[in-house]
Parts: sequence; structure tokens; C-alpha cells
Amino acid sequence: MPTLQVVIASTRPGRVGLPVTEWFAGRAREHGGFALDVVDLADLRLPFMDEPNHPRLHRYEHRHTKDWSARVNAADAFAFVMPEYNYGFNAPLKNALDYLHDEWRYKPVGFVSYGGIAAGTRAVQLLKPVLTGLKLVAATEAVNIPFVRQFVDDDEVFHPNEVLEQAAVAMLDELVKLDAALRPLRAPAR
Repeated sequence: MPTLQVVIASTRPGRVGLPVTEWFAGRAREHGGFALDVVDLADLRLPFMDEPNHPRLHRYEHRHTKDWSARVNAADAFAFVMPEYNYGFNAPLKNALDYLHDEWRYKPVGFVSYGGIAAGTRAVQLLKPVLTGLKLVAATEAVNIPFVRQFVDDDEVFHPNEVLEQAAVAMLDELVKLDAALRPLRAPAR
């Protein structure tokens, strides 16, 4: 079974990304198309890029980079649970992407974005050129959560509406298809 790595992009204390991820990871498990690996960038604690060599050379010196490389390499698809900060994506997500190069290639990525009125969509649009440079393939289907706090109760549990539930299933279905289509491109050259 392919592995979907669900990345919690926000590292801020009190972040809403954690309850959103708990909901989405539950939907992904129910969907059954992937085994899951949930990565919390707050727990990963990658320092800002501290490798002396360009990531495409794959000559990593630090244990945190080698561990991150192995984890991303093992994933077949990604779902970024990401906030919108000042019309853009957040620095910890960009840093996590920049640490690696080939490990991202030819893998699909979906977005569970959240924010205010724009539902994180501006952040996703700004992130797409970065992903293209890494040869990640963005799914068209996405989960965009406007005014995210309306869906989080006092116990920090996310309660989606039917539209968000349907969007999650549609995105997961698309990630399964994209993974199957891209898998031959990830096969070792003969």
C-alpha cells in the first residue's frame, strides 16, 4: 500500500493545524487508499537550512537531514495541512521543502489549507511554483477551509461540514490516481 505523508506545516503554539490534521488523517485512514505517516514540523524541528552542500548532491552531513530524507523518500504522496500567513505560506514548510531535492520528485501533493476568507488558497498558489521546481505534482482537488476557527470547538476538535468532508474524499481519490500514474517515473533507471 502506498504511503501518504501528512505534513502539519504550522509550528505556532495554539495552532489550528493540529485539530485540522487529526480530522484529515482520520478521513485518510477511513478512505483506505494509503498507509499514513503524519509529520509535525513542530516536532521535526529542522533548523533553518544548515547543510553546506546543495540538496541535489545528496551529500547530507547532519543526522536531522538524513532522517528527513529517509522519511520523505519513503512517502509516495503528500498532503500539506497549511495555514496562510500574510497572503503566503509559512517559513517552516518552505524550509522543510528546501532541505531535500530528489526525494520529492514525481510524487503527488494535495493541500488542506485554512485561514480566513481566502481559506489559505493564496498560500497554496504561491507554493505551487516551488513544488514545480521540485517536480512535485499538485492535485487539482483540495480542501480549502475558510474562517477555520468556526469549525473548531472549545476542546480543540475540528468539526467539518459536508462540503469539507466531500473535498477530502475527492482529494484523496485524486492522490491515489496521481500516485499510480507517477509511480513509473520514480522507478530506478535500468
